[in-house]
Amino acid sequence: MKYVLFVAGDERPWAEAGPEERKRIYEKWGEFDRLLRERGAGLYGNELAHSSTATTIRKDGDRILITDGPYAETVEQISGYMVVEAADLDQAIELATAMPSDVEIRPVPEEAS
Repeated sequence: MKYVLFVAGDERPWAEAGPEERKRIYEKWGEFDRLLRERGAGLYGNELAHSSTATTIRKDGDRILITDGPYAETVEQISGYMVVEAADLDQAIELATAMPSDVEIRPVPEEAS
């Protein structure tokens, strides 16, 4: 079964990080990527641009409202995603605990795969 692991967290530390800190963070993500490849579980994923670059579209009947910024005005935002193959939620949780960030896990319905 496929699961999406949404990378969640406060974007400020990344925005404020210098080159050495960013390199250290990328190395942690490289370790996670190697784990996924070793297990044959990683399908694809990517970092997302800062949430300030988001555009949100809300619909209210026939009315459409387009605004700059993320859907939710919170400190924590989704900053990336990984799609993984796992036997079940327990295995997806096991993979997600190896990520160097907070994670939201959602299954991809079989009919959507």
